[in-house]
Amino acid sequence: MPARLDAIDWAILRELQADGSITNVELARRVGLSAPPCLRRVRALEEAGIIRGYRALLEPKALGYEVVCFAMVQLAAQGQAELAAFAAEMRDWPMVRECWTLSGETDFLLKCVAPNLAAFQQLVGHLTGLPNVRTVRTALALDQIKDEPIAPLDGPASEV
Repeated sequence: MPARLDAIDWAILRELQADGSITNVELARRVGLSAPPCLRRVRALEEAGIIRGYRALLEPKALGYEVVCFAMVQLAAQGQAELAAFAAEMRDWPMVRECWTLSGETDFLLKCVAPNLAAFQQLVGHLTGLPNVRTVRTALALDQIKDEPIAPLDGPASEV
């Protein structure tokens, strides 16, 4: 069941999702509160697990990661132990930036970065060589069209 949030909570979430580095004083001003109650609300949202954390959004190309790719991985066996083992392995690979479990034919979807095509090929080689990996399909990203935060906050959930 979704948490019970009022209009001020939603405003706080919108502002923080747009700019996680905003000061509490500026956040309070934007949502129409004084700083102490605003901070209490933010802490309550954090404690409730609605706000998971804060991070800087970095430009991969500026840091030398020229290649973004997606890998669709199918395992030979999909028992809990096998799924957990693969997931644990992916947590330790720095070039794997996101790892999602999926339903259907593909078991895992990975978003990866690499400095160049040779490093990408090496990553794919390591991935295909893992125990229990049946198939790996990859796609190189050509251009990013949209990069929004994962939680839409600007309307009903039924909107496209």
